[in-house]
Amino acid sequence: MDPHPPSSAFGEPTRPPESAASPASGPEDNVTVILPQGRRASRRRESIRPHDFRQSAFLAPSELRRIRLRHEQFVRALAARLSIYLRVECTLRIARLQVVGYQTFAEGLPNPTHITLFKAEPLRGVCLLVIPPRFGLAIVDRLLGGPGQVAEASRDLSEIETALLDQASQILLTEWCNHWQDLKALRPALIGHENNARFLQTAPPDTAMLSLTLDASLGEAQDQMQLVFPYYAIEPLVRLLAPVVSPEAEATPSVALKMKWKPELGEIALPITAQWAGLQATAREVSRLRTGDVLLLGPHCAAQVQIRLARVPKFLGRLGTCGSRWAVELTEPIPA
Repeated sequence: MDPHPPSSAFGEPTRPPESAASPASGPEDNVTVILPQGRRASRRRESIRPHDFRQSAFLAPSELRRIRLRHEQFVRALAARLSIYLRVECTLRIARLQVVGYQTFAEGLPNPTHITLFKAEPLRGVCLLVIPPRFGLAIVDRLLGGPGQVAEASRDLSEIETALLDQASQILLTEWCNHWQDLKALRPALIGHENNARFLQTAPPDTAMLSLTLDASLGEAQDQMQLVFPYYAIEPLVRLLAPVVSPEAEATPSVALKMKWKPELGEIALPITAQWAGLQATAREVSRLRTGDVLLLGPHCAAQVQIRLARVPKFLGRLGTCGSRWAVELTEPIPA
């Protein structure tokens, strides 16, 4: 058996053919990551989920659960109200409730689409109601006395159709605002429409948005609607949903947790500096200073040395010597 690999006509070793059934995963398929313990490890690229640290909003699982429960009540009431208004069975169900970036949300919208811009006064920010044109035309057909027939193709709504659909949109938004009346009085106000997500400029691209996606059914028409709110607009409502802590619970002393040192931090270099203030001079006196001049410091300066850890003041100390070296004795911590 020849130990040397076969060569091509140019003298370079030829590669053996790779099997199409089991492609080999090269080093480019792996990514080096840092684990919580501080160690480096290799992980598959597809197993890593990207995260945008510019997002300022964060909903804890408990907060998201409370918001979902509140919206489940809203969806049940809205389905009953639309069924009475349109005189046909209307069913609604929450498909998703999540926080997404504004740019990601806008890029995921189809074209054309029907977007209603509204405000929930006195909350800040512009909110969005997204209704697919075909489903919107079915609502318009029902308002005009038809059976709620689904359009054959998706198209932009005319001005008359938009005005009719706004009546149903007003009912939806009023019902949403009514479900917050026990916490805060809200008033819906329609401010405009858009049929192309590329022209939406209601928030910066990295704004966090709370997106509520509803599976809607109206007769034979079935589609998804979306209610989208900037997080900074609904943040006051999220705080109001937090459970109230009783005074007795606040008065109960909490058990202090023992701090545990992480060995991974033991080798991190931390600069320590000592400085004090106590000498003042005029600009004229400073301009006359020359090499060899002696500056006299008061005795209190040596007792008020400030110790800084990475430029953050942490301790007060007293200046002195230890053997043949200058030293500072720590006397008291500086309150944070």
